[in-house]
Amino acid sequence: MAKTGVGIEVGSLAAFALGLGANFWAVTGAVAAQEAGERFRDCEACPEMVVVPGGSFTMGSPGTEDGRDEDEEPQHRVTIDYQFAVGVYEVTFDEWDTCALLGGCRGYWPPDAGWGRGTRPVIRVSWEDAQAYVEWLSRTTGQEYRLLTEAEWEYVARAGTRTAWYWGEAESGQCRYANGSDMDAPCSDGYRNTAPAGSFEPNALGLYDVLGNVWEWTADCWNDSYSAAPNDGSEWQTGHCSVRMLRGGSWLTAPSTFRSAQRGRTHAGDRHPDLGFRVARTMN
Repeated sequence: MAKTGVGIEVGSLAAFALGLGANFWAVTGAVAAQEAGERFRDCEACPEMVVVPGGSFTMGSPGTEDGRDEDEEPQHRVTIDYQFAVGVYEVTFDEWDTCALLGGCRGYWPPDAGWGRGTRPVIRVSWEDAQAYVEWLSRTTGQEYRLLTEAEWEYVARAGTRTAWYWGEAESGQCRYANGSDMDAPCSDGYRNTAPAGSFEPNALGLYDVLGNVWEWTADCWNDSYSAAPNDGSEWQTGHCSVRMLRGGSWLTAPSTFRSAQRGRTHAGDRHPDLGFRVARTMN
């Protein structure tokens, strides 16, 4: 059986993707899924999405929050007056490899470091790679897929909470909800590197691994504070745009990086073993 340069059995993946036949492209509830909380897929191999309602929240952290950084201020009110859809899980290797097999994703097959592919979150993908995936997904489904803006990301991560982590104010809750650094965790989360999608409990919106597992690329350019930040949920398109924003922490990082307000950043072309992403979709 033929293999790719990273050891994937192409025949097996082809059976998964191409063997779906007409169902691969079939819309499976996206047209009807307009109510908040509804889940859908735009095709059999597309990420599972959930519809998120609009609303308002306070973005950033208060000065009293342990572990906070100066770039998390000033706190400001953000109002998202539209609903949108967000991936229930981080994009997996299965989803990425289908894209690459079918001619998208610039033909890039990210290495898995020997940890396994399948339903583990795809790693070693840059911001530019993530953009290639959402462009392919948009082109093949006819829907508008994209990365979350930084404000949208914090909105869905908080899921209505105001605490440092969406599970509360104590680091000790981490191992129920997030895969992090074993050396720094206050408990054992059971994984030395990435965990399969959905291995931990979801937040109140039903989203898995929003905190931990892999850092998630967002659409926004890097700015060192929230001064002049958009307050409507839109993408921040000015600033240091060769550097893009990351959110959520990863299997390599300490519990403090899992705070809902924590911000990360790196160059848009970087590919690291704890970089992945989650998709969003504009709702018509």
